[in-house]
Amino acid sequence: MENPIKTERRGHILAVTLDRPKANAIDLMTSRIMGDVFTDFRDDPDLRVAIVTGAGEKFFCPGWDLKAAAGGDAVDGDYGKGGFGGLQELRGLNKPVIAAVNGICCGGGLELALSADIILAAEHASFALPEIRSGTVADAASIKLPKRIPYHIAMEMLLTGRWIEAEEAARWGLINHIYPGKDLMAEAWKLAELLASGPPLVYAALKEIVREAEDMKFQDALNRITGSQFETVEKLYRSEDQKEGARAFAEKRDPVWKGR
Repeated sequence: MENPIKTERRGHILAVTLDRPKANAIDLMTSRIMGDVFTDFRDDPDLRVAIVTGAGEKFFCPGWDLKAAAGGDAVDGDYGKGGFGGLQELRGLNKPVIAAVNGICCGGGLELALSADIILAAEHASFALPEIRSGTVADAASIKLPKRIPYHIAMEMLLTGRWIEAEEAARWGLINHIYPGKDLMAEAWKLAELLASGPPLVYAALKEIVREAEDMKFQDALNRITGSQFETVEKLYRSEDQKEGARAFAEKRDPVWKGR
């Protein structure tokens, strides 16, 4: 069977394309491959940014492959490193991830997009959590979505399975930007290049702080930072890049980030 995950590497950027005709649904094998790909991305010091997208123009990802489930894939089976889709439970992922939603994005596919840091969408993209209609629960989305968009909108999507188009998704803050379908990947690469030119140690510190502070009180989180309890922050403060940033500012030039 052909590999359902295609990767493209340009400099410090890795593009990951889910390519499982007809709909880019994820079965256990695909999830495990994605886990390996994103683990390698996390652990490769030369990679700074990832893009995740779907092949074709109709589907980003509809989530769990129900046909595979009917054929014996257990819904509680081994999803591999990082859990379903390789991203949402991947520990220590301190690099930016962009989701380029090129079409239908629902169920576990929406949960995959929610695992990214920035979501771009094609004009024709649409979003839903239809699990309610098949008598099951969108587990990760039930945790994440009410924290990302207004509670009542999130609950309506969860309780009814209602579809929303890209324009409404942007209005509620679910996605960052909308582009014509033909321009989506070019815009994703442009954003990835901007991020790849930035300070990777700062990105790592930002992601760890945001992740760890999500359920903490403000003062508790701040005390952890000032008390040198975030590894990424301490690495940043002791780095060559921290000194380079100050030198570049004083010398009125662009900094050269080395990630160390």
